[in-house]
Amino acid sequence: MRREIADIERELMLIGRYKELAMAAAEERRLERSSYILLRRLETEGPMSIGQLAQAFSLDTSTVNRQTAVLLRGGLAERIPDPEGGMARKLRITEEGLRLVAAEREYRLNGLATVLKDWTPEELASFAEGLAHFNASIER
Repeated sequence: MRREIADIERELMLIGRYKELAMAAAEERRLERSSYILLRRLETEGPMSIGQLAQAFSLDTSTVNRQTAVLLRGGLAERIPDPEGGMARKLRITEEGLRLVAAEREYRLNGLATVLKDWTPEELASFAEGLAHFNASIER
């Protein structure tokens, strides 16, 4: 089992390296990883407070505050009153944020489609299932 875990570690390291190379090669405006993750959560969940985002990602509120400040300065998110009447202001993704998230997602999907073009549907389903299991294990 130790050998298999070492193989997995090596493959994850290579994935990280390939991702860095792809990011460096991209010429158009790309979203930073933390910005993409935060914006995707706001897109999916709707407006959220700093505290809710911190809890969702198991991060310190000061870290999320710094990351969301980048989104606010870039016009990718905006502060709004809590739609449910709470005291804390919430962050909502802007139209520009939605546009950039969609472009980033399309870029990522196209890249994955290129890499995985020779895989069978069964291989793709198995890989997706394995990744979902891996991520669930990390979250636990």
